[in-house]
Amino acid sequence: MDRRKFLKGTGAACGLLIVKPSTAFGYAANSAVRYGLLGCGNRGTSVATSFAKNTDARIVALGDIFPDQLAKGKQHFDQVNAALGKPAVDPKLTFHGWDAYKAMAANPNIDAVQISTPPIFHVEHLDILTAGGKHVYVEKPVGVDTPQTRRALDIAKRIDGKVSVAVGFQIRKAPPFVEIVNRIHNGDIGKIASLNGYYNSPPAVFHDVPNISQEEFRLRNWLRDKKLSGDILLEQNIHVIDVCNWIMGAHPIKADARASRKVVTTYGNTNDNYEVIFTYPGDVQFVFNSTQFNFKGFFDVAEHIFGSEGIAEAPYKGPLRILGPKAWTWSGGPAKTDSKFAADGAFNDNLAEADKMKDQDFIGSITGNKYQNQIATGVESARSCMLGRMSAELGRVATWDELMANNEAYELGLDIKKYH
Repeated sequence: MDRRKFLKGTGAACGLLIVKPSTAFGYAANSAVRYGLLGCGNRGTSVATSFAKNTDARIVALGDIFPDQLAKGKQHFDQVNAALGKPAVDPKLTFHGWDAYKAMAANPNIDAVQISTPPIFHVEHLDILTAGGKHVYVEKPVGVDTPQTRRALDIAKRIDGKVSVAVGFQIRKAPPFVEIVNRIHNGDIGKIASLNGYYNSPPAVFHDVPNISQEEFRLRNWLRDKKLSGDILLEQNIHVIDVCNWIMGAHPIKADARASRKVVTTYGNTNDNYEVIFTYPGDVQFVFNSTQFNFKGFFDVAEHIFGSEGIAEAPYKGPLRILGPKAWTWSGGPAKTDSKFAADGAFNDNLAEADKMKDQDFIGSITGNKYQNQIATGVESARSCMLGRMSAELGRVATWDELMANNEAYELGLDIKKYH
């Protein structure tokens, strides 16, 4: 395919799908999925390494806006591939610059792409990559504002049944969490009356790179930038909100939130704490709090679900269990109590199997021609977090209907095309 002709046709609402990927890539002949990573940062590298080690997918392509990050990624994955008896990444399949995603979308030697770029770019990258016929594993969140989520839902309609798209809510595949949610849904704690949860962690990673422009400094420290990340409720705390949506089988209909920056004084404009009361259908309240300023290594995340006949406790670390007449404790694996924060998301506690199971599920959906479409679920959880953020910004209760009517778009505020 001529790349320039392809790129000319890949607009924001492009509906191009040349050929069914399963036919083009020969999965019927048991070919390995040729996997590309877009965004060679800590989390992206960790997740792609998990795919390489836990599935038959081959890491064949890399893309990043910065040449040094791309070089670091190639060095890492050449070592990973060598250890697995697989060839090094072909330099012709390494792409740098702001438009690396377009080059990956146009390249016929890539089957699937993992999007691990700053959240403000997720939906744009998802649009163009799926338009190029690529299967996509996109990290959360699926959008940083309401208009982006509308675009994401349009993409979901366009790609349904044509390519596989998974969203990075790996907790939904963690065996302990799957089991406890099934038990809650089966009525083991009775009628759900209320929930509480928290996400307490150290500050976002800080990348102090010398001799670069303020714009580049901002891009490299996107976790600390509200427009690029969507703020901590959306970028980090979304995992807890997603678990509660999963348990409730619904999204909140209103939120009453407060947020501020009380402790973190170094670079950035994200809040370092949130306190939110979400209300779900049936007048069920979920009380949530978050802190992102704790001392190095401190990390504590959990959900508690209070029912008419019992209590469910779902922490990242420690016993995951149900208390009450139908008491139960997870015993299928380690439940460590000394787990430390992992900036790359590779936790060794109740989430120890989460990435592995999620990876195998995604690759299996491709090779088995049973394509996933997790975009709508990803949008629902992203919007739930946006609802809390909106309430905090307004200083009052915000409703789901208000959020749906909101047209405020997060502007990048820099010339991304300078990075080529």
